[in-house]
Amino acid sequence: MRGTRYAGAQAGTRKGPVTGLLGGSFNPAHGGHRRISLFALEALALDEVWWLVSPGNPLKAREGMAPLGARIESARRQSRRARIRVSAIERELGTRFTTDTLAALLRRYPKRRFVWLMGADNLAQFHKWKHWRDIARLVPIAVIARPGYDADAFASPAMAWLGKYRRPQSSLRRPDRWSAPALVTLRFDPDTRSATALRQADPDWARKSMAGHSGKRFPRDPVTYRPIPGDAA
Repeated sequence: MRGTRYAGAQAGTRKGPVTGLLGGSFNPAHGGHRRISLFALEALALDEVWWLVSPGNPLKAREGMAPLGARIESARRQSRRARIRVSAIERELGTRFTTDTLAALLRRYPKRRFVWLMGADNLAQFHKWKHWRDIARLVPIAVIARPGYDADAFASPAMAWLGKYRRPQSSLRRPDRWSAPALVTLRFDPDTRSATALRQADPDWARKSMAGHSGKRFPRDPVTYRPIPGDAA
């Protein structure tokens, strides 16, 4: 069974930092991303959260997708002064699907313990993700309520399978006892901000985000410590 050996490692031998992973296009990043990350940090007693800025989301059209550099810059601005690291590690790993990214991260960081963070909107379509059951077997999943999506999320095909693995929120505060699959639901005052609305309000946001970076390199990626070209597509 794919992922089983990694799930076992999560449960027992990993003694390093507890890291939440929030993947997405961040097209652009906004205050809602920051808010749910700060909430998860406290609710799950995480050491930090990594924002995995995707080079390209297989479930989203390329049309309207800003260059990677612009999306990273918008994420950096939103994550300032918080225990959030903005990373383009998927670009370096050459992965496009979450299942492949998680397997690579677990190999690359053998001591870290990871929790996959996602909104209820993603849970609603989770069954469309490549090897989604393997994702659940690799790491615990924390689903964050999102206005308008909860009903579809909890009636989804993925939830029909994941439902038997639901755990109380407190279970992820004891990573020494983790096992996967495990699904935790986090509820708090919902945030209605969306990247779609921001793009509609300011279609020129990507160019503005990159102002002052033309021809230059960004600071090093705080996860990989490698430079990211400022004009990364």
